[in-house]
Amino acid sequence: MMGSTAALVAQIRDGASAAVDLINASRLLPNTKLVLKISEDAWDPKQAVAVANRLTTDGIKLVFGHFCSSSSIPTSDRYAEAKVLQISPGSTNPPLTERGATARFRICGRDDQVGGVAADYIVRHHQGAKLAALDKSTAGKVIADIVESRLRAAGEHTVRQSYAAGEKDYAAQVSRLKREGTRSSISPAITTRSA
Repeated sequence: MMGSTAALVAQIRDGASAAVDLINASRLLPNTKLVLKISEDAWDPKQAVAVANRLTTDGIKLVFGHFCSSSSIPTSDRYAEAKVLQISPGSTNPPLTERGATARFRICGRDDQVGGVAADYIVRHHQGAKLAALDKSTAGKVIADIVESRLRAAGEHTVRQSYAAGEKDYAAQVSRLKREGTRSSISPAITTRSA
């Protein structure tokens, strides 16, 4: 509910609230009233596990979260133990749903799929261009690594770098990209940001 994705998370919260109201009004679940409970994990794995422990102790049956993979993955085993259905709206790391649990889902693309789609698009529309794959997060690195790998496999020259988010001046990074690339400017640069 805070940080750079607060607006998106607020939309998810509002959508969940509307869904709970609609389901309760429809009487789709006879003799059952859904109650929405919001918990904050601050994108911190330790805090997320504490939230999962509290929710399972409270008898929660469905968790629509956590938003990011770094929180969803460490909590998923706790939810599986407690037989809690977990649906993540934003966790993109493949291991979340590849570990065999039958009650763990995501409603967004996976990093490996996103990287493949991005690389295919670049090869189709920017073949022979000077390319750079940039990332600023652990999740973004997975996507950028896949993009770089696919582009190289397609015979494209790609410069690969990470950068620090929030910098005021990226001139040094741009100069490095130009040096590592070719004589002219590098375009397009693919930046990745993921949950």
